[in-house]
Order: sequence, then structure tokens, then C-alpha cells
Amino acid sequence: MEWMPIAPCTDTRIARLIDANLDRAREGLRVIEDWCRFGLDRQDLVVPLKDWRQQLGQLHADCYRQARSTATDTAAGLTHPAQQSRTDSTQVLKANASRVQEALRVIEEFARTGDSELAQTAANVRYALYDHEVRILEACGLNQRHQRLERSRLCLITDPGNSEASGAMVQQVELALQAGVSLVQYRRKQGADAVRLQEARQLAELCGAHQALLIINDRIDLALLVNADGVHLGQEDLPHAEARQLMGPDKLIGRSTHRLEQLLEAQQDGADYLGVGPVYATATKADRTPAGLDWVRQAEHSAKVPWFAIGGINSANVSDVVAAGAARVAVVSAIMGADDPAAASRQLLQLLS
Repeated sequence: MEWMPIAPCTDTRIARLIDANLDRAREGLRVIEDWCRFGLDRQDLVVPLKDWRQQLGQLHADCYRQARSTATDTAAGLTHPAQQSRTDSTQVLKANASRVQEALRVIEEFARTGDSELAQTAANVRYALYDHEVRILEACGLNQRHQRLERSRLCLITDPGNSEASGAMVQQVELALQAGVSLVQYRRKQGADAVRLQEARQLAELCGAHQALLIINDRIDLALLVNADGVHLGQEDLPHAEARQLMGPDKLIGRSTHRLEQLLEAQQDGADYLGVGPVYATATKADRTPAGLDWVRQAEHSAKVPWFAIGGINSANVSDVVAAGAARVAVVSAIMGADDPAAASRQLLQLLS
């Protein structure tokens, strides 16, 4: 076995190896960078990627480039079936992050004795990318949730009432999901926490199976325990900054609003979506005076994030709510109190479309 020469440039084999892996690393970084730029619109994620790519480019010496010979590379053009199975942006990002990290490790090993600056730079970028990849994937998770939120027109809010029985509520939600509901907010004001946790876990499984979003009402602890997509908070619940600190950067946080100043404040704080109501009188908020369709019209002119009209909305009045400017509504009894939750869901979705 031959020992590796001290200077990589003195051995064409080592120079070609380093050249190939510098190309791989920089290409992979560019793939990730462009998605952060165009797919996530996150300049803060783009900047370090661009910087790392430039650092590696400056150290891509001529002796490495001149050793390049794709015509004699026996593995040139070699592919793997796994490349064809990447069906979404997250899989592409993970694959390219791994590609970069592996290429940088190879550079570290073979450049260490003859090109210490390149080896050290490769090590620094590799370790930094491990942490940066986590931040990017968190941003992808939030981006995907935002996209699904944008597409959602009907939010089903559960209402088990005072009953400790979970079965009926879960069955109603399953029927609604089968009918096309894509957003469920779990709310239970009465009952033991053990029941809440059991129900939340059941709903998380159901929503996952139907690719629907699950939001937990009020309870950040439950949302985290069942890995829900987010939490919905009222005006008297935790401030947004503290809720975000607990929920992390990739989860949705919604806020109930009852007048314009609350809507504007919630938007300014960074709420991902808003509840606007109550539009009509509702048994679930019997102590609150309905704001009527004027509030819906105000929200339509002022909201910059997705928002759901809520409060006493059903198939008989949802067209009026839509005519006032709402593109999305949240309902409780219109589905949970229906004899046929699936039919009620389909009817509301048809009216909203």
C-alpha cells in the first residue's frame, strides 16, 4: 500500500479526489441555498450558505481543477435508485446536506497534511452545516404548515362538552376528515387532563393519516406532547413571544381576536393565523356579544395572514359570511352537532368553494 504524499497537488489521484469533492460540496450548498432563497424566502438562512460556498471556492486551487478528468472517471454519471425517490423539497435538502457533509469529510482527510487551510475550512463548514441543517428543516416544516394552512377553508373545532367519553367525538372528527376537512382544532374545556391527552393523541394519529393539520386549543403542553402542528391561544393566554419560545420555530400559533386593535396586534406579534369572531351568537361563547358581519368586513380589509371567521356559522349563513369577505370559517356545532358529520362537512366545503 502506498502512503499518501504530503502535498495533495503532487499526486494527481489526490488532486482529482479533492477537486471532485469540492465540486460536490459547492453544488450541494448551492441547491440548499437556492431553496432557502426561493422556496423559503429566508435571507438569514441564505447568507451563511453563500459564505461557505465562497470560502470553498476561494480554496479551490488550480492544481485541483487541472487534475480533473471526467472522461477517465469510471464512476462518472453513476446514479442510485434513491435519487428517484426524492418526492419533496425536504428530502432534496436532506440529501444535499448529507452530500455536502460527506464531501467535506473526504476533503478534511486528504487535505490535512498538504493543504491545512482547506482541511480546516472543510471541517468548520461541516460542523456549522450540521446545526444550520436543523434550522433549515425547521423552516421547511413551518413553510409546509403555512402552505397547508393557506389551502384550508374549513376548520373543525371539537366540543366534547362535559362528557368524559372520547369515542363519539373522535368518530365525528374522523368522518369530517374523510369528507375533506383539512384542519382540526382540539378543544375540551371540561374533563381530566388524562382524557385530554388520550383524545389529543387519537386526533394526532387521525390527522396524520389524512394529512390534516391539528391545532390544540390553549394547551401548549398538550400540543408538544402529541407533536401537534400548532396551538391556538385566546386574548388572555400567553403572549406570542413566550408561546413561540415554548412551541419552537416550526409550529403554528393562532390567536383569537374580537376587534380590530386585537387583530392588528396579533399580526404585529407574528401570529400565523387569526380567529375573527364571534360573528353570530354561539353557545360556546355565550358570554360574548356577537360582532356581526361588519367585523368580518373589517378583518377582510386589515388581515395580512390567514384568518377564520368563527361563531355561530353554519350552512344556512355561511354564504353571507363569505359575501362579507371571509375565505375561511371555523365551526363547532355545524359539524359536531350534525346527525351526519360527513355530509355537513361536505356541504360547508362546497359552499366555501
